[in-house]
Amino acid sequence: MVQAAIALIAFVCLASMASAQSPQYGVPASAIITAGSPSASETGPEDPILTIHKRVDEVNVLFIATDRHGKFVRNLNQSDFSFVDDHKPVKSILDFHPETDLPIEIGLLLDVSGSVESRFGFEKDAATGFLQHVIRPGYDKAFVVGFNKETHLAQDFTDNVTSLAAGVQRLRAGGGTALYDAIYKACKEKLLREHSDRPVRKAIIVVSDGEDNQSEVTRQQAIEMAERAEVLIYAISTDDSGLILRGDKVLEDLASSTGGRAFFPYKMKDITRSFAAIEDELRSQYAVSYKPSDFTADGRFRSIQITAVKKDLYVRARRGYYAPTQ
Repeated sequence: MVQAAIALIAFVCLASMASAQSPQYGVPASAIITAGSPSASETGPEDPILTIHKRVDEVNVLFIATDRHGKFVRNLNQSDFSFVDDHKPVKSILDFHPETDLPIEIGLLLDVSGSVESRFGFEKDAATGFLQHVIRPGYDKAFVVGFNKETHLAQDFTDNVTSLAAGVQRLRAGGGTALYDAIYKACKEKLLREHSDRPVRKAIIVVSDGEDNQSEVTRQQAIEMAERAEVLIYAISTDDSGLILRGDKVLEDLASSTGGRAFFPYKMKDITRSFAAIEDELRSQYAVSYKPSDFTADGRFRSIQITAVKKDLYVRARRGYYAPTQ
């Protein structure tokens, strides 16, 4: 009897541990059916717990709310926003709260083509300072990529700021520009494959003039891969002409399509301020969990629209997500 009681206690503890998993923000969550469900009776003596992952129509989204000056607005409530999924009001809101201290996974993509050579040294120093300030060892991590006509991984994912800084400083300028390829590969090979047991904020920071003349993939393909990886794209323009050029519109499109933001610093000191603004945004979000109306696990893209009730508030969120497949 004593041995049976001990075995039962261990069984219940393991089942509780299996069910205590946090959903990722931005994708439909998975429910976990543990022992105690009708299916559990099918387990053998060597399988004390049967865990079945079942698709649930729950979507978790992080978004940013700012005033007309671009400053993050705190102390807002669920009632201050409206939520639309796939062109229909959501069925129900499950949770809403500020999220200001999420772990961050960052990909820093530096344009090392010949067109950025005049300001390249200062940009490397500003990027190094940003990584040293934002990455908290044991909590956040980043990787560094330099790109011209090819993509070069200067430093893989790490929370070691010394290694990240060394990776940035090793980069050298010269060559053409394959911006879209760099974003596509960073999302697919690094951020799409990253799976954490806790919610994280994933972002790519692109420092470039936005001119692409070497990529094999299109801009839309790069954006789609960022959406699949649930990645925000932030862009800092290296163009100091003071004019609105074609590359500026490219950077704006990459950022706005993914819920990020583009910066256009005309002076070198403004680059540092742009990095500081990105850091503030990455630490300042709202999180909402909801059930969409008429959800189907068909793998197609579903749009998300989050709007503020007050006219002087502005919301930035990624434009949607890909539903899971059966």
